[in-house]
Amino acid sequence: MSAPGERRIALPHLSLSAQVWGDEALPPLLALHGWLDNAGSFALLAPLLAARFRVIALELPGHGHSDHLAAGASYRYLDYVQVVLAAADALGLERYRLLGHSLGAGIASLVAATSPQRIDRLWLIEGLGPLGDDGSHTLQRFRDAFAPRGDNAKPLRVFHSIAQAASARSMVSGLPAELAQPIVERGLIEADGGWRWRSAPRLTRPSPVRLAESQIHALLRGIEAPTALLLAQPATSYLPEAPMQARADCVPNITVSHMDGGHHLHLEHPAAVATWIDAAT
Repeated sequence: MSAPGERRIALPHLSLSAQVWGDEALPPLLALHGWLDNAGSFALLAPLLAARFRVIALELPGHGHSDHLAAGASYRYLDYVQVVLAAADALGLERYRLLGHSLGAGIASLVAATSPQRIDRLWLIEGLGPLGDDGSHTLQRFRDAFAPRGDNAKPLRVFHSIAQAASARSMVSGLPAELAQPIVERGLIEADGGWRWRSAPRLTRPSPVRLAESQIHALLRGIEAPTALLLAQPATSYLPEAPMQARADCVPNITVSHMDGGHHLHLEHPAAVATWIDAAT
C-alpha cells in the first residue's frame, strides 16, 4: 500500500494539513472526512483510487494536523464550506472531483451547490447535506450551545497506549479497533504519561442553529454535478431512509446505492467502495 505525502495549505487565517496519494498529473479528487475524523479516514480507500486520481484528503480546522481556530471562535458547519473553497483555491484546483464522508459529505454537498462550475463529480458516503432541524429542539439546542462550560478546566483524557485509544474510539463509534487505527494514529499527540486526542475540544459543542429541512432542499437543488450517494444498510439512526430519499430527490442527477455495513463503509469495505466510485465515474 503506497504511503501518502504530507501537504500543508496556508490560508490567510490558519493552516490546514492534507495527505495526498497519486501523481500530480492525475485529475484532482478532494476528499473530506467526517466529524472528529481526519485524513486517516481514507487510508485504505485512497491507495485504491491513486492510479486514476490525485487524492487530496483535506483535514478540516480543528481536526487531524490542521490548525485549531482561535480562542473564542466556533466550529460552524457553514464556515467549513468557505474553508474548503479557500483550500481549493490555494491548491490551484479550478475544477475537481469531491468525495465526502458523513460531515464531509454534508460539506461537499454545499460546496457543490455553491460552486457548481468547479465540481466535476460528487461522491457522498453516508451524508447528503447537513443535519437539519424540524423546529422541535431549536430552542433547547440554542440554549445548550450558549450555556457556560468549564472546558478549559477539564483535563483532557490521556491514554497509556495507542491501542487503548483505538479501543476507546471503537467503543464510541462501533468501528472495529483495527479499522479505526489509521484515524486514531493520526488523531493522537504525545502527552505526559501517554497520548491524547489532538482534535479541538470545542468540536464537541452543539451547534446553536441548524438549517431547516426546506432550506437544505433548496440548496441541494443547486447541485449540478453528477452525484452518487452511498448509504449503509441497515440505515444509520440519524440518516433515516425517508428523509434521505427526499433529499436525494432534490438533486437533479443522482444515483443512490446501499451497502451492508456501518457508518464508515470506506474503511469496512474499501475495495467495494472503490468499485462503486469507478462505476459512478
